[in-house]
Amino acid sequence: MSKGYWIVRADVTDMEKFKEYASRTPAAVEKFGGKFLARGGKYEVVEGSTRSRNTIIEFPSYESALACWDSAEYQDAKTYRIGGAELDVVIVEGV
Repeated sequence: MSKGYWIVRADVTDMEKFKEYASRTPAAVEKFGGKFLARGGKYEVVEGSTRSRNTIIEFPSYESALACWDSAEYQDAKTYRIGGAELDVVIVEGV
């Protein structure tokens, strides 16, 4: 079974709202077996565009990555970032 990944690019517009979201997200991720591989660290754009924060989360499977996104726990956490950040999120199957 192939792993699944969330690839997230974010621009934070309200740090207080984003901090609340960020404090609630790990519980949902962990419930579905996910782990953070990269979370807002140093980066360099070598081609194309980006946002100010980048996150990669690995899940045991593509299905668990989708299930986490659709979960009540994550959808609740997501409400805390509305108006606090703009995100691009791609869920991708590993090789």
